[in-house]
Amino acid sequence: MLTVETIGRIRREFFVKGKGIKEIARDLQISRNTVRKVLRSGATTFTYEREVQPMPKLGRWTAELEEMLAGNASKPARERLTLIHIFETLRERGYTGGYDAVRRYARRWRTGQAKQTINAHVPLTFAPGEAYQFDWSHEIVVLNGTTTPVKVAHLRLCHSRMMCVRAYPRESQEMVFDAHDRAFAFFRGTCTRGIYDNMKTAVDAVFVGKERAFNRRFAQMCAHHLVEPVACTPAAGWEKGQVENQVGLVRERFFTPRLRFKSYDEMNAWLLDRCVAHAKARGGARVRFYTAVDLVNRLEAEARGGRQGRLADHLARLDLLVLDELGYLPFAQAGGQLLFHLILRRYEKGAMLVTSNRAVGEWGSVFGDPVVATAILDRLLHHSHVITIRGDSYRLREKRRAGLLKTNPAPAVTENTL
Repeated sequence: MLTVETIGRIRREFFVKGKGIKEIARDLQISRNTVRKVLRSGATTFTYEREVQPMPKLGRWTAELEEMLAGNASKPARERLTLIHIFETLRERGYTGGYDAVRRYARRWRTGQAKQTINAHVPLTFAPGEAYQFDWSHEIVVLNGTTTPVKVAHLRLCHSRMMCVRAYPRESQEMVFDAHDRAFAFFRGTCTRGIYDNMKTAVDAVFVGKERAFNRRFAQMCAHHLVEPVACTPAAGWEKGQVENQVGLVRERFFTPRLRFKSYDEMNAWLLDRCVAHAKARGGARVRFYTAVDLVNRLEAEARGGRQGRLADHLARLDLLVLDELGYLPFAQAGGQLLFHLILRRYEKGAMLVTSNRAVGEWGSVFGDPVVATAILDRLLHHSHVITIRGDSYRLREKRRAGLLKTNPAPAVTENTL
């Protein structure tokens, strides 16, 4: 067989040194036909692959060998025979060929069987309303000043990747039902199929393949919502990979750093807002975050520079504008009017998320003009959800717990989220 080195030498002897074919064949001790083949083809390597394997001695034994290989593959791993044992069994039955022929045939047979078993697949695309995936995760939060482990229910739509996350104290069946009811209300509909792992609150018995004996109450819930439950293969988390990936994402982006709330209701309302914001940002939606003072300063600087309206035009096209800490610091009357102009541009055209530590009755002092404050509130409160969070700042609670605060704490802070 020609090596790469020999082919390279033939080409150099002919094209560089100008030797003839006869001289090259004599010097390298190869035939002139071989030299011609290398020079005419222009190839730098040659390989030989046998197209037909004659198998003169194994030919009539192939059917019996395939039967032995199939029977051997169906046995448990500890009971399977080696190819040497199979070869010796064939010899006892009259086979006179060698072991290498049996080994090569068995290798090709196994390769063919492997290709036949790669028919199973996990769908990567889903039609709208086709399926959702459900799972639980365990997180650590601070509730009412106490570090508490919580169970978080994750429900994810497979087509749009929209998610709904809700925290509970336990993974009981009642919590499963409540998570589904609230998620379907949030999505304003259900899917035709639900993908689950083999959790005890849903599955009573696991049979071969996808056959399951579902819990009677869980089956009733699915029948009520017209959902077909499908359980994954045990220890096959990739069959619901979307929600498995969501667990890590939510833990990193929602629960880090550690959340601090007074109650489950406050935490779940906050989680729902985060789900909406994440969906808008992930789905190609345009989202911007500003503190109220920073945004007003930018609007005023733009007006002083003779470019008034450019930033407002940009922000008016956003899908979501997050305005934080409104009311922590007051701003001039001109700044309040510029902010009113921006909110007027976005009214009923884009979503806004506003946080404030002032009651709405105190917004007149924030904007420096009660008329402007009333006009802003009129537009913000229309079509809005108001979430009131009461209690001390978590920073004060941590200092008090560490013994750094010796005096009575400041009055409780009330933060409103629109």
